[in-house]
Amino acid sequence: MIRRTTEGMRDWFGMFPSVTFGAGKCHLIGSMANTGVIETKDGLVIFDLPIKQFAERTFREVRKRTNKQVKYIIYSHGHFDHAFGFAPFIEEIKEKGWEIPQIIAHENCIKRFEKYKMLDNYHNWINKMQFASVAGRRQGLLVTALETLEPTIILKGNEDSYFFKLGDINFEIYHDKGETDDSIWLWVPEKKTICTGDLFISSFPNIGNPYKVQRYPKGWAIAMEKMMEKEPEYLAPGHGPLIEGKEKVRDSLLITAEAMHFVHDEVVKRLNEGKWFEQIFHEMMEIFPDKFKDHEMLRPMYGCYRFAIHAAYRLYHGWYNSGNPTDLFPSKSKDIAKEFLKINSEEKYLDHAKRIYNEGKLQLALHILDVIVNGRDNTNNNILLEALKLKFEILRQKSNEETSFIAANIIDNAALQIKNRIKEKEKK
Repeated sequence: MIRRTTEGMRDWFGMFPSVTFGAGKCHLIGSMANTGVIETKDGLVIFDLPIKQFAERTFREVRKRTNKQVKYIIYSHGHFDHAFGFAPFIEEIKEKGWEIPQIIAHENCIKRFEKYKMLDNYHNWINKMQFASVAGRRQGLLVTALETLEPTIILKGNEDSYFFKLGDINFEIYHDKGETDDSIWLWVPEKKTICTGDLFISSFPNIGNPYKVQRYPKGWAIAMEKMMEKEPEYLAPGHGPLIEGKEKVRDSLLITAEAMHFVHDEVVKRLNEGKWFEQIFHEMMEIFPDKFKDHEMLRPMYGCYRFAIHAAYRLYHGWYNSGNPTDLFPSKSKDIAKEFLKINSEEKYLDHAKRIYNEGKLQLALHILDVIVNGRDNTNNNILLEALKLKFEILRQKSNEETSFIAANIIDNAALQIKNRIKEKEKK
């Protein structure tokens, strides 16, 4: 069941009708993530394949519309939901004796596959947390890179384009950094169509994901501007329904580019002023323009502006981000909390947490409660239970108010762990 707190996420997960456009020769198959299909007289070009769990559904949707042979598969990037749902297509190819299609990707996509194989269990762990509200408590690997369909045509280094023709249709592929360092996008001039991958997801870009590696806001903005130069009439996003009409497409790309320029440039400005992350973050939260807050294409339902501030900062700064040498080699959180409890009683910390909670200061209340949760011993189970129950209540409240799917899952996972801890304590 998709979270109540993430309105719009049904579209993000591809739960909308697939569509045909471009004189009946282009198709957008809604899935996690979307698959774009362009028909030519000599066969099909497929842009992105979904996560393995959606592969059969996507295959059936494609075959409802065309029975032509697949000649090219393009990976917008190597994330699990864009390059791993290939099995039904390869099975069909083998059954019919067709040639294996050309697979187009950037060389960093191959490096990504190698990294996923090296960190298979780790990525399974973080993806289960990121998608906990829809993945449930399923056992085994949610996603795995142990089986991949390897690229055969590879864009290398900063090589930014690759062109080919199939039948009477031209295909132009461009490389730009955005969500990943292996991002590529497709322009089909005869169909006035752009397939973006996750460079466009019909909501605030997934930049600064708390679980994942570096993303690139400036490169993202530049990619949007390059797309606008093509004057497309159709935009097939990595997630979300087809965007139609030259003005609608341009407006969607333009606002995304402006938002990425804004977050990047304002962070850089503050770095040049000698400010540390805490000051930068809170200043940035105060100046976020209403035109971004209120735009339908920048809804913070998956990624969000708060994450983007982190992404821009991480581009240029290391892990020492407070300016306080106390934080350079910090003591354990539990040891710090124990020292605080030597200064004042658990009861007083709990009373203070309740008071500021009732004042609506939820985040500050969490910090105070953590002194008890992290620092107490086992001599007063009732105080700890009460602190855990209040922390659980605060997290549930914050989750219900959270718009970002990723942030809400982080909070929900922590709340579940606390709930389990409460049950264990109540048994004693």
